[in-house]
Amino acid sequence: MRIGIMGLGRIGAFHTETLAGLDAVDSLVVTDPVAATVAAVTERFGATAADSPEALLAAGVDGVVIAAATDAHPELVLAAVKAGIPVFCEKPVARGFEESLEVLRAVQGSGVEVHIGYNRRFDAGFTAARRAVVSGELGALHTVRSTTLDPAPPPAAYVAASGGIFRDCSVHDFDIVRWVTGREVIEVYATGGNRGAEYIREAGDVDTASALLTLDDGTIALVSNSRHNARGHDVRLELHGMKDSIAVGLEDKLPLRSVEPGAGFPAGVPHTFFMDRFADAYRAELTAFTEVVAGTRTSPCTVADAVEASRIAEACTLSRDEHRPVRLEEVRA
Repeated sequence: MRIGIMGLGRIGAFHTETLAGLDAVDSLVVTDPVAATVAAVTERFGATAADSPEALLAAGVDGVVIAAATDAHPELVLAAVKAGIPVFCEKPVARGFEESLEVLRAVQGSGVEVHIGYNRRFDAGFTAARRAVVSGELGALHTVRSTTLDPAPPPAAYVAASGGIFRDCSVHDFDIVRWVTGREVIEVYATGGNRGAEYIREAGDVDTASALLTLDDGTIALVSNSRHNARGHDVRLELHGMKDSIAVGLEDKLPLRSVEPGAGFPAGVPHTFFMDRFADAYRAELTAFTEVVAGTRTSPCTVADAVEASRIAEACTLSRDEHRPVRLEEVRA
């Protein structure tokens, strides 16, 4: 199949390399506002260059991967859907919740598959956790803990345009809590603080945040995030049930140091970069998209799924701003 890639920044270039190595992909068409970047990618991977998204959509592509800036996501998704071309779009659907809802309304009933990139759904540990929940081997869940700690904050320009830590970072935790447990969030209480980069405070954001989520079956989920984790990139999920407890990310590259006498775990070199932590998941995610393009499966993460994660992020942002619990119905369409 012939796949188009819109946006060749860090994640777009990574996706290009991944797609070039998939057996299902015969050729690539790429576009980016930076001509030198396009030239480098076409030379390295033998891709065809398109001088605009419109030209790419007209180049006979079977599917489109959108890795452009967040503000461009809605327009590009809708252009691909209008052209009848299956689309993979990196999260989020849009910068704001209301705009995400507009995209959802526009694509519903179109018959065109849209796959939103929440890569943790394709990580081996997270998929094993979901199987454990579905099988019932954990019993009824009572506590979930989801953690995302970055080794260092993103640049000031990124933070200023990100929409805040809950919309930019925590949404990965919100999505995976919904997906693994199969439950919906009904209420949140969120807080945050600043202990590091001053430009995060100046942007009206926090560098460390926590959210307490109540799920619709009474399970309590705790989400913890920070832009500052000097030891590395820490992504974990704990599931505690009435029969058993399990953890995702509890392995030798876990960026945590034990001070228990004689403890030798974890013994590996810590993860320091999310693309390293989730390299296999990204490959599995794009392999799944080629199956969507081929028509052998439906989207494994829909726009509706992404909107729900965004809705939780909106509720958490409101909770932090107003220092109170927020019911999800307050931000329902």
